[in-house]
Amino acid sequence: MDFLKLTEDKLSLDDVMNIVKSPKCGAVSFFAGTTRDNFDGLKVKELVYHAYEAMAYKTMKNVCVEIRKRWPEIENIAMYHRMGIVPVMETSVIIAISSPHRAESLAAVQYGIDALKATVPVWKKEEYEEGTAQWKENKECCWSSTTEMPKQIS
Repeated sequence: MDFLKLTEDKLSLDDVMNIVKSPKCGAVSFFAGTTRDNFDGLKVKELVYHAYEAMAYKTMKNVCVEIRKRWPEIENIAMYHRMGIVPVMETSVIIAISSPHRAESLAAVQYGIDALKATVPVWKKEEYEEGTAQWKENKECCWSSTTEMPKQIS
C-alpha cells in the first residue's frame, strides 16, 4: 500500500515505520529530513512549507508507481511531508519503504527522496533569527531556473 500525507502535525518515525512494516518483509528503510539551524552563515529559526496539495498528492502517487515498477518486491511505501512551520531539529519529510530484503528498500528510498524533491510541488521559505526570510529554490526540481533541465524521472 501507499501512504501519502501532507500535514501540519509533527511527523513521527515510529508512526510511519509502524504503518509500512509487514510480516512479509525483513527490511524497513527510511529517510528523514530535518530543519538545520544554519544556511550560508545565517542562523535559521524555522522553515515554512507550502504545497499545491492536489498536485502534490498526484505527483507523490506517481513516484510510488515508479518505485513499484523499478522494485516490484516493495510492499509498503510512506511519503509524509510536513506543511507550515517546521522549527529547527524537527522533521519535515519522511519516506519509509518495506521490502523482503534491505537492498531494494534502501535503493527505493534514495530514489523516492530524489524524485520527491525533483517533482513534487512543495515550496520552502527559510526564516532567519535576524528577522529576514528567503524562499528557497530546490536545485533538483524540474522547474528550477538555476540549473540545466534535469534528467526526466520515469
